[in-house]
Amino acid sequence: MPNSDYSLLFTGSIIEVLALKHALAEKKIFPVVKDESESARLAGFGISNALVQQVFLHKDEVVVGEKILKQLF
Repeated sequence: MPNSDYSLLFTGSIIEVLALKHALAEKKIFPVVKDESESARLAGFGISNALVQQVFLHKDEVVVGEKILKQLF
């Protein structure tokens, strides 16, 4: 996401991302999750990184998100 107000916080498995999303939601932070394999599947292309997702947060939420990430992993 070049020139965006969002920053990459985490890249990991679907299970790790679900845990992170839950922890962030408790602090009223709702991330953008990018799943290239799902996008590729919907478009009819092959899947390159199956089961890997990326979590993006708004730049204002990154500091809190990093603290939550450190507590989880």
